[in-house]
Amino acid sequence: MVADIFRDATVGQLFNYFSNGTILPYPEERSDFTVPARFLPSQTPTIIADESDDVQKPEPESQKSKEEVLVTETETSREITLDENEGLGDLEAQKINDDPYLVTWYGVDDPENPKNWSSKKRAFVGFCVTWMTFTSYVGSAIYIAAIPGIMEQFHVGLTYAELGLTLYVFAYGLGPMFLSPLQELPKLGRNTIYMCSMALFIIFQIPTFVAPNFQTILAFRFFTGFFCSPALATGGASMGDMYPVSELAMLLALWAEGVNAGPIVGPIIGGFAAQAKGWKWPFYELIWLSSFSFVFLMLCLPETYEPTILHRRAKRLRKLTGNQQLTSQGERDAKEQHLGLVFKDALLKPIILATEPVVLFCNIFIGLVYAIFYLWYEAFPLVFTGIYHFNLGESGLPFLGFLVNSILGFFIYIAYLKYHFQPRMMKAMAAGKPSSPETLLELGLIASITIPLSLFWFGFTSRASIHWIVPIIGASFYLFGIFFNFQSVLIYISSAYPAYAASVLASNALFRSTAASVFPLFGRFFFQNLGLGGGSGLLAGISIVLMPVYYALIRWGHILRRRSKYASG
Repeated sequence: MVADIFRDATVGQLFNYFSNGTILPYPEERSDFTVPARFLPSQTPTIIADESDDVQKPEPESQKSKEEVLVTETETSREITLDENEGLGDLEAQKINDDPYLVTWYGVDDPENPKNWSSKKRAFVGFCVTWMTFTSYVGSAIYIAAIPGIMEQFHVGLTYAELGLTLYVFAYGLGPMFLSPLQELPKLGRNTIYMCSMALFIIFQIPTFVAPNFQTILAFRFFTGFFCSPALATGGASMGDMYPVSELAMLLALWAEGVNAGPIVGPIIGGFAAQAKGWKWPFYELIWLSSFSFVFLMLCLPETYEPTILHRRAKRLRKLTGNQQLTSQGERDAKEQHLGLVFKDALLKPIILATEPVVLFCNIFIGLVYAIFYLWYEAFPLVFTGIYHFNLGESGLPFLGFLVNSILGFFIYIAYLKYHFQPRMMKAMAAGKPSSPETLLELGLIASITIPLSLFWFGFTSRASIHWIVPIIGASFYLFGIFFNFQSVLIYISSAYPAYAASVLASNALFRSTAASVFPLFGRFFFQNLGLGGGSGLLAGISIVLMPVYYALIRWGHILRRRSKYASG
């Protein structure tokens, strides 16, 4: 397992390429590999004519080169393909019989197929993807700790200083519109974009702590957010490459822990560093963390995208057999696509689908939930620094309440799936009445109650006469709302629009990141003018107003889907 992981990771790929397959070889590059007969070039035996009569005779074997003898086969011998297909799935076998030069898996138990990897290997790769996502998300909130020092050194106001957070969050919502389509190209795959973008993510961090002016910091905060975005956008897709649909919800919940933990841990580690060493140290911490992650992932994160794995297999087989007709399905599909059309489709489809009533409501609701989450970064300093007199380092510790409930929410979600949702789905399928995608939203609606509850609790208990632990506990309940709603809504829109899942998810990511990037700009003044109780109450009221619409989507969403030309019926 360890050797395979290293071979399939970026560094292992480089060793294999520059050694011409002698270091960390694939099965096709080993001397004991037997080429399936169907992959050998089909050649008609050379015919020579005898001038004395009209009888045609085949060329004597002695006159053929050794290489020709190895690769030449008659059409009769190609019937062996039927036997080779034994062990393949019915669909795969049919594809091969229709086109024997189609490179696919060697069988249903092909060890190169990510879905056939051992549970330990998939768990390790899942950890790598989650760690990569965590590293990218830390970069957003770690900036909060640097704001006081930046304001002092560059003589800028609070709103202007917070643009460093705004641009980063907006950029990681915008980035997938341009970078995610590249990950769907078989020649590149997921890892090439992951590693190249992470390298740029690290490089563009350097100007943030050597910048001569604040405008430079802002520009490179945008670039760092843009290039960290592939992990945030397609980390879930990497998990889907390895696990069947029946297990995917649980694995996406685990991956979401990395999504949640990043913005929570960032202010904690950044706050103590900025207090002890100055505003540049949160940036130092971020570049140390991301550099370690880059080296670790270069060594340990294998490619998981099936079309890319098969594309590379086809290249090795073409080199081995000399048969240039061997191609994977992904290569064939890519020939029919123009890169410009791919980008046009990736940019326009999310916007078009955002006008769908189902997608529009999901975008608005998740956008609000996510934007309020980023308002906590403005409310917490007002409460814990202004009222309870926490110092810069201590002001990040209240975020630990979010982390506790994020972990607790994960275990509640797993129990919900195992003991309620999955048995219910199986029972419905056994009765011949599969449940509609709207059932996925039920847990999100129930969890939505914790959003206004958390806001009211935090807003009206944040006062000097009440112990600081009380507003921390109140705020922490917000994580139940954001965690369960993210799981419910994102899986729902993927299920409701299966043919356009990537586009509806990209639309949601852009919408929620835009909303979350804007709210911190007015957050401090919002709470100062309305008061903590009044501001929190207004946000709670908006979330309560949206709950009946949420219920209406569960009740009548199937009608909207039937009227849509994009959604599943």
